[in-house]
Amino acid sequence: MLLALLTIPVAAAVATYFMKNDVWRRATLVVTALVHTALTAGSWSIPLGSLLGGWLLLDAPGRLFLSITSVLFLGAAVYSVGYLRRESPDVRRDFEEGLLFSNEPEATFTACLLLFLAAMTFVCVSQRFGLLWVAIEATTLTSAPLIYFHRHHRSLEATWKYLLICSVGIALALLGNFFLAVAASDQIGNAVPLVLGDLVRQAGQLHAPWLRAAFLLLLVGYGTKMGLAPLHTWLPDAHSEAPSVVSALLSGCLLNCAFLGILRIQEVCVAAGEGAFGRDLLVIFGLMSIGLAAVFIAGQADYKRMLAYSSVEHMGILALGVGLGGAATFGALLHAVNHSLTKAMLFLVAGNILAAYRSKSTTDVRGVLRLLPISGVLWITGFLAITGSPPFGPFLSELTILKGALDQGRTAIAVTYLALLAVVFIGMTTAVLRMAQGPVGGDVSRDRGRESVLSVLPPAILAVLVLVLGLYVPQALRGLIEEAARTLG
Repeated sequence: MLLALLTIPVAAAVATYFMKNDVWRRATLVVTALVHTALTAGSWSIPLGSLLGGWLLLDAPGRLFLSITSVLFLGAAVYSVGYLRRESPDVRRDFEEGLLFSNEPEATFTACLLLFLAAMTFVCVSQRFGLLWVAIEATTLTSAPLIYFHRHHRSLEATWKYLLICSVGIALALLGNFFLAVAASDQIGNAVPLVLGDLVRQAGQLHAPWLRAAFLLLLVGYGTKMGLAPLHTWLPDAHSEAPSVVSALLSGCLLNCAFLGILRIQEVCVAAGEGAFGRDLLVIFGLMSIGLAAVFIAGQADYKRMLAYSSVEHMGILALGVGLGGAATFGALLHAVNHSLTKAMLFLVAGNILAAYRSKSTTDVRGVLRLLPISGVLWITGFLAITGSPPFGPFLSELTILKGALDQGRTAIAVTYLALLAVVFIGMTTAVLRMAQGPVGGDVSRDRGRESVLSVLPPAILAVLVLVLGLYVPQALRGLIEEAARTLG
């Protein structure tokens, strides 16, 4: 089953690339997403075993993030059917006018989308640090063509920045792997294999100074991909210029993959007695990310960039929760679930708004509740959820992190955390409510205000999930999060 999780998306990607029929291509995308979700759901009750002598194994943190990825990809695949149907006439017109070299960017888009799923699955099951590095780099290479889907000069710039900055980060992470290899070797050349389980079991043999240096390099390297400040500069451009369905996957899934890489090395540090070193750095990067996001969200005139900076904020919250440790670690992992569901929903709704208004400017968009009543309600719902308002899931997870800080007597961190969240709330309120209310502009055609089932059903289901998680956390999910949190001490 583990092999099927990795190979089915790859096989489907090859098949869709050579398909000539758009309907069959889109159907293959949805069916593959359904199969992947079914296999992931089965992993909750049936052990998947291991491959390559334990190099590939689905443990608790991997299962948690794989489940998030699978659910969001299914929603994105369903949404993509309507999105691609809507985009196809524009693509063919651009090809006829000579603006595109090929009239089949949809084939590339669908194939890369499925390869992106395979790469993220690879990240979740990789136990050897070298394989994990390869998998995270694969997510960069498979997602870059998705950002460039519209072939606009702004999307080209965003793609180039994404590749360049993330490549610098991944190079630092590779250096961190080299340092980890040195930390795991002794003076006569014997070495602990760079497999997570072996490193944790033999953590007492690791050289602490080299391990600290490895953690710092991996934190900076994977933190670049995760969007932690000040390494986040690729993220607002990529999320803003990518198709909204891709932005949903980048924010809801891709950032989690880099976060998982940081969790892996932190697990080794905890086992080696260096957990406090890693936690202190995570607190610093976490607060820095929340603070920077708060500054840029206030007065933001592009609503997709606003959501992108919100992702920087929430990646900071995840880092802060793990850095605080204790109950806050549980809160951080629960928040990873809540943020992914909420942010994916918001980006999908943003895609509906962009399709109707043909503008990403908050000043051009007015009366969403009147023109797009379902999307307008989901837009307000997502705003309330992502800013931590009750009774939605992010409120519960953010409150758990706050309680963890107060229980440890770290009042200054708790107050700073609350103050920055308040600034973000005020900044987003100004933009979101102005967009939702008021009369619809005269230059917006009512024909563009038709909401198809495929455009509103996926975000609506995600909204229901976020609401349910704010009222009740299922025992199976709670148990999985607790098991994952225990690996971090």
